[in-house]
Amino acid sequence: QVQLVESGGGLVQAGGSLSLSCAASGRTFSTYVVGWFRQAPGKEREFVAVISKSGANLRYADSVKGRFTISRDNAKNTVTLQMNSLKPEDTAFYYCAARDGAYINKFRPQEYEYWGQGTQVTVSS
Repeated sequence: QVQLVESGGGLVQAGGSLSLSCAASGRTFSTYVVGWFRQAPGKEREFVAVISKSGANLRYADSVKGRFTISRDNAKNTVTLQMNSLKPEDTAFYYCAARDGAYINKFRPQEYEYWGQGTQVTVSS
């Protein structure tokens, strides 16, 4: 089992940047595929990005492609989501999630077993 803790959220103006971090503890972090999801008020939780166990393979939602970058450091048990050119529509609670297995083409929240508590990102116009 793995425990996840997100940090790095906050308030930023449109066009600005934020870096979210997901710190893991427990079972060996490198055995998990890790994804980021977000949920805005009144909306369903949606996929943002995912990274393979080694970090070699990445997937992004179309809405963030070219603006967000996911990366991981297995030696430090962390996954980072670098968010640039932020837009007001990026405002949401952001969650880090992990799943067993090798496939990274998993974009639904129910496909992930472990979740952090989330961190708020607010982008003002």
